[in-house]
Amino acid sequence: MPPENRAAKPRTKLRFGLVDAAAVGAVLVAAAGVIWSPKLSSSVAQATGALVPVTVLVDVRGIPVADPQGLIESSRQEGRVAIVIRNQPHGSVRVEEIIPLERQLVALQPDGSVVTATAPAGAFPNLDARFVLQGQGRRGEGGVVFGNQSIKVGAPVEIEGNGFRVTGTVTGLQLDEA
Repeated sequence: MPPENRAAKPRTKLRFGLVDAAAVGAVLVAAAGVIWSPKLSSSVAQATGALVPVTVLVDVRGIPVADPQGLIESSRQEGRVAIVIRNQPHGSVRVEEIIPLERQLVALQPDGSVVTATAPAGAFPNLDARFVLQGQGRRGEGGVVFGNQSIKVGAPVEIEGNGFRVTGTVTGLQLDEA
């Protein structure tokens, strides 16, 4: 090609507009979401062996129930309950044990002393029980991470079975280091 024809061709510049920048930003946000998604991180933790058995004690007190003992027995037979931590479903966990708790009556005496006694059976038709639950978790910065949620003693949780849904409080955690 003669030199005068080369000079006649205009050079095209590579330009990026606002739409192109937005598209690149959307792709980066989507990639970050996939990389840091909770399901992916829990799958990676399980594959690498970072998850260990966690025992969670949940106390349920004062829930009005027509047949508290029947509810406890049906929960034992089911063997699994769903757990919700901070309004986020964790999934199903195994019920290791359900321990009925006794309600204590307290009376102040005229001489200033305090007397306690166990309430008679059936006096209060309420569910008072400790659910011992077994699941998978790992040690996190702020405590035990159970179901992609940090959980501590005192945290409110919901337990759901086939015929019930109750709110309880975490009263104990044990991370089984293997």
